[in-house]
Amino acid sequence: MLEGHTIVLGVTGSIAAYKSAELVRLLVKKGATVKVLMTPEARQFITSLTLATLSRHPVYTEIASEDEWHNHVMLGREADLLLIAPATAHTIAKMASGLCDNLLLATYLSACCPVMVVPAMDEDMWWHPATREQVDKLLSHGVDVLDVAHGDLASGLQGWGRMLEPQQIVEAIEARWVQPGHQLKGKKVLVTAGPTREPIDPVRYISNHSSGKMGFALARLFAWMGAEVHLIAGPTPVPPPRHPHIQLTRIETAAELQHACEMFFPQMDITVMAAAVADYRPQHAATQKIKKLDDHLQLQLEKTTDILAELGKRKQAHQWLVGFALESQHDASLALEKLQRKNLDMIVLNSLDDPGAGFAGDSNKISIFDRLGHEIHFPLKHKHAVAHDIIQALLDLMHAT
Repeated sequence: MLEGHTIVLGVTGSIAAYKSAELVRLLVKKGATVKVLMTPEARQFITSLTLATLSRHPVYTEIASEDEWHNHVMLGREADLLLIAPATAHTIAKMASGLCDNLLLATYLSACCPVMVVPAMDEDMWWHPATREQVDKLLSHGVDVLDVAHGDLASGLQGWGRMLEPQQIVEAIEARWVQPGHQLKGKKVLVTAGPTREPIDPVRYISNHSSGKMGFALARLFAWMGAEVHLIAGPTPVPPPRHPHIQLTRIETAAELQHACEMFFPQMDITVMAAAVADYRPQHAATQKIKKLDDHLQLQLEKTTDILAELGKRKQAHQWLVGFALESQHDASLALEKLQRKNLDMIVLNSLDDPGAGFAGDSNKISIFDRLGHEIHFPLKHKHAVAHDIIQALLDLMHAT
């Protein structure tokens, strides 16, 4: 997918710059032509010789050297993608403000291609209001800002802000290597993500382990492909994607999700129900915290509305409805039964028995079934790549009918 494409990689002054060597190696292995730009600060963390050797091209660090001027305009124009990884808070702020004091920033301002930014910084820096504002500004400029990962940070702490691993970045590039703004331009897409919380009392609730990552990856890719996306998200520890084409609605309970879906569904061309909705809720939620008095506590539960089935009843001929099934046994038969019973066009199956698949993690292993009888099985992949597989399968189904 990357063969024949030119990627200009910008490396900035972060300890995560050590990952750039592996990133270059993977991109070259995929067939891309990689040209590397480094900020002066980046050279404190990785040598230009290393990146030049891996990319097989000279590495550019200054706008002009003693005997040569490096044409940032042409670098920005010849690239199919400008990838900045790692991108520090400092560089992100400069990009958002239009500052131009090094070769990388000059190339960014001259770029006529998609721009992808992979942030790397400490957690407090990532969540600081000033950084959030600059990231939002980049998104409004059409820059694709990838999520940060959770893990060990240079400060010695653990938290959000860690740069994605090189393989994850390559998968994200491949998942986005479509014609932005063309394949789904003009389409309205509804995506649900994350869990619901059904209150037991003011401090306790029934929920599940859904992180929202799968739905968020789908929403981001739909927007990247030009769709106008309405994202309905339950309470998740993962920040939802920010994009000019994504409108976010937050919900807590299954009833709130049902209300939001009923409100937006009639206007949608495509609906993908990736949220993990509670099947049951307490029949009566206590208004005060339940005291620990007895050895046993009995809760009377009642069924929640099957939102997906209700939408299937209301689906019009021009609408496409996709559901998810997380099963632990009789996987295929249960997924196919849901596909028929709920009037779906496509269903995505993942199993609790597959290591690395399902809730919370960054990866998933899926099978896709559609109403024409097609059945596709995929290996374990990062959820960015899984989102691409799901949307491509849906596009193939739409073109076949």
